Amino acid sequence: MNLIETVNGLATTLNEKNLSVISIKSGDLEIQLAAKQAAPVSYTTPAGVPVAVSVPVAPAAEEIAPVVKDGTFIKSPIVGTFYSAPAPDKAPYVKAGDKVTKGQVVCIVESMKVMNEITSDYDGTVAEILVKDGEAVDFGKELIMLD
Repeated sequence: MNLIETVNGLATTLNEKNLSVISIKSGDLEIQLAAKQAAPVSYTTPAGVPVAVSVPVAPAAEEIAPVVKDGTFIKSPIVGTFYSAPAPDKAPYVKAGDKVTKGQVVCIVESMKVMNEITSDYDGTVAEILVKDGEAVDFGKELIMLD
């Protein structure tokens, strides 16, 4: 394992265990990480040269408020690029507040130069378009939320 992998592993442990500081020493190598800010990483090389690097640390899990949305979702059946309209100069298929019916085309996901029309599996009202035009989407990505 190289030094970068070691530092990344320590940073992950620091966050997962919600620690404020973590230190490790192995031979001539010393590494110390601190949480809640850009974590100072310091170590001494085998030649005795001190080195300091600042590595950002992700906030603790309880500091990240999950966004939970209630509703029915139209999800991408394929990996590709999301488009809300049939062409750049055309109106979007749907927008927030529009009623949709099962089988209605609601957007396009382009994959391998093929424009795939995505249809709704549900009747409902569009509450929110969850992705932006031109955004890459993965299989199962929530595209549109219905009330």
